[in-house]
Amino acid sequence: MVTKLTEKASINTKNIINDFPHQGPSTRSVHINRQNNPYHSVTEPIVQAATYHFANTEDLCAFMEANICGKDTGRDEYGRYGNPTISAVEKRLAGLENAEDAVLFSCGMAAITTVLLTLLPTGSNIIITDDCYRRTRQFCSSFLQRLGISCTVVPVGNYELLESSVQPNTRLLVSESPTNPYLRIIDLERFIAIARGKNIKTVLDATFSTPLNMRPLDWGVDLVIHSATKYLGGHNDIMAGVAAGSSKLVKELRENLGILGAIADPHNAYLLLRGIKTLGLRVAQHNHSGQAVSQFLERHPKIERVWYPGLPSHPDHITAAKQMNGFGGVVSFTIKGDLETTSRFIDAVKIPLIGPSFGGAESLIEQPALQSFYEFSTEKRQSIGITDNLVRLALGIEDTEDLVADLQQALDQV
Repeated sequence: MVTKLTEKASINTKNIINDFPHQGPSTRSVHINRQNNPYHSVTEPIVQAATYHFANTEDLCAFMEANICGKDTGRDEYGRYGNPTISAVEKRLAGLENAEDAVLFSCGMAAITTVLLTLLPTGSNIIITDDCYRRTRQFCSSFLQRLGISCTVVPVGNYELLESSVQPNTRLLVSESPTNPYLRIIDLERFIAIARGKNIKTVLDATFSTPLNMRPLDWGVDLVIHSATKYLGGHNDIMAGVAAGSSKLVKELRENLGILGAIADPHNAYLLLRGIKTLGLRVAQHNHSGQAVSQFLERHPKIERVWYPGLPSHPDHITAAKQMNGFGGVVSFTIKGDLETTSRFIDAVKIPLIGPSFGGAESLIEQPALQSFYEFSTEKRQSIGITDNLVRLALGIEDTEDLVADLQQALDQV
């Protein structure tokens, strides 16, 4: 009897329970694509294993044959090609994105670079928007050129130029929504229409929106990417990346992941899965604080301008309202003053910590001219829209009233 129970539990290890496709965001975050495990534990176990054994040669050959045929074997062979804890996270993320499949990476940049290396052959062209993450732009404009892949950069929101920039060898359109740091919103209908009219694939980095505020695949995007380090993890304590889309595309990415080696760690995957379970609660608070703080800042006499998609003054507010369920917890704004004035304001706040990144429980604040673009000259920073008085505030899950009060006292000091 003990043997039969053990065998049954083993068989159920990969069973997926997906009874929550139409429930609310918190229910989906906790339960969608939940997997049984042989220990009947509520939380998915950490399988800290680099290699997996087979009962006998017949068992091994059956596994190899199934792999060749593309069948799900329900087990793993070697840590670089799969892990039960990582698989549990991938299934959860695929469910949240309404994707057929998803693949986990060691960080967001690993997801981006693997996607681009997989989808872009030598001699092809990629088009990206100018407000993409600076490391993405750097990879496209410098590293890919070494492989004979050209990169065209177009201003975000200029769809006429985007379409006219398509060349016979263009294979990919890449953008972000919202973008960093000005939170521009891509009109997904126009973006996808251009790509489909030219038989080009689309990739969107949706880290700022999370799968709860926007699901690009529902609009027709081919692949969506997240830096899971941010909102998905939610606690500033892990690094991970994810790409989600069709089974066909994700299969190609997973095969190349096994070659390139940017695999996630099982313990990090467990922490990510734990973070995802509170995603609905956290995103609701981020959205609430983002709207309240942006409205407060826009009314303040010492603030020059605020960028937040939830404000009617944002250039893409109408598009954001059509595509998004909420507008996130990042607010960018400029102080009325110079570099030193802005630094005094940042030093005066008490709740946000000075640092890069966003999406965690703690609020973070940065002066991009001195954080992400410190090595750039003033002229070069200004040419790409990074002014000395620009501030990016990544709101955490602290009480909204406390955040507003803290910003008020800091502004009183400049």
